[in-house]
Amino acid sequence: MRSIWNGAISFGLVSIPIKLVNATESRSISFRQIHLEDGGRVRYRKFCELEDKEISSAEIGKGYEDADGTIIQITDEDLAHLPLPTAKTIEIVAFVPADRIDPLQMDSAYYLAAGGVPAAKPYTLLREALKRSNKVAIAKYALRGRERLGMLRVVDEAIAMHGLLWPDEVRAPEGVAPDTNVTVNAKELDLADALMDTLGEIDLDELHDEYREALEEVVAAKAAGESPPESPEPSRGGKVLDLMAALEKSVSAAKKSRGEEPADTEPAPKAEVRRLPARKSASTTPKQKTGRKTTSTTPKKTAAKKTTASAKKSTAESTQATASAKKTTAKKTAPAKKTAPAKKTTSRKRTA
Repeated sequence: MRSIWNGAISFGLVSIPIKLVNATESRSISFRQIHLEDGGRVRYRKFCELEDKEISSAEIGKGYEDADGTIIQITDEDLAHLPLPTAKTIEIVAFVPADRIDPLQMDSAYYLAAGGVPAAKPYTLLREALKRSNKVAIAKYALRGRERLGMLRVVDEAIAMHGLLWPDEVRAPEGVAPDTNVTVNAKELDLADALMDTLGEIDLDELHDEYREALEEVVAAKAAGESPPESPEPSRGGKVLDLMAALEKSVSAAKKSRGEEPADTEPAPKAEVRRLPARKSASTTPKQKTGRKTTSTTPKKTAAKKTTASAKKSTAESTQATASAKKTTAKKTAPAKKTAPAKKTTSRKRTA
C-alpha cells in the first residue's frame, strides 16, 4: 500500500518513525459527464473572472474571501510560518477509554506502518501497551495543511488511526427528535426486544453492496450491446397504522428468514363475518334456550312465526279463562243477596 504521509509518532520521549497508509478504499462506480449528442467528454476549465481567460494550475493560488467580498491572498510562505509542531509528528496527548469517543467524531481511517527496522521495537511497545490498557490514544497531527485530531487503536497486529472531528465541529441534535409526547407501553417494548433478539447478530463480512453489483451488470450488458437486466421493483412500505401489528409481523418474518419457522407456512385463513338477520320487533323475537345454533335464516323466521302464533293463542286462552272466572264469581255472589231477607224474618220471630 502506498503511503500518503511520512513522519513519526511522539510517545513522550519515544519517537517512532511511521508511514501513513489509507485503511479504506472506495468501491463505488464513478461516471463521467458526457455530451449527449456525440458522447464527448465534458471537462471543466478554469477562467479568471477579471481577464476572462483560461489559466493553468501553476497560476492558481489561495485566497480568503472576507465578509465584504474582498479577497485576501494567502501565500505558501505565510502558511509555512504558522506554529504547527505536528507538521511531521503524530503527537500523543492522552490515553482514554474507547467509550469516551463519540462515534459522531469518527472521520477517515488510516494504518500506521513502521518506518523501517529501527521502528519495529518502539512500534511493538506502543501496540502492546494499548492492548494491555484497553485504552485508545488521543493524538494531534497535521495533514493537507491543517491540524487534525486522531485516535490510535490496535487492529489485529497493527496500529490504526482514526481521524476525529474537533468537538466544536459536531452539531448538537437540536430539533431532530419528535417534539410531541409519545408513550411506549411495555408490550410494544417486549415485541421490539423480541424482534432484536430474532434478528440477532450478523457477520459484517457477509454484507455487500447490492446496488453496486446491479450497476456493474448494467454496465457489462451495455458494453456487450445487450439490454440491461430488469431488477424487481423495491417494495415500498405503507403507512404504519398499527405499531403492534407491524412489530408482530416483523418478528414473524425475521423468524422465517432465519429458518425458525417453515418458509412455506400458509397464513391462517381470515374469519368469515356474517351479518345476523334483521329483527322485526323486540316482542316477536324469541330468546334462544338450549340447543344447537341454526345457520340458515329461513328456519329462524319460521320458528319466529310459530312462536308468535303460539303466544297469540295463549293470550286468547288466558283472556277466555279470565272471562269465565269473572262469570263464575258473579254467579256465586248472586244467591247471597237473596238470603238476606230470610235473616230478617228469623230475627223478627225470635223477638216476638
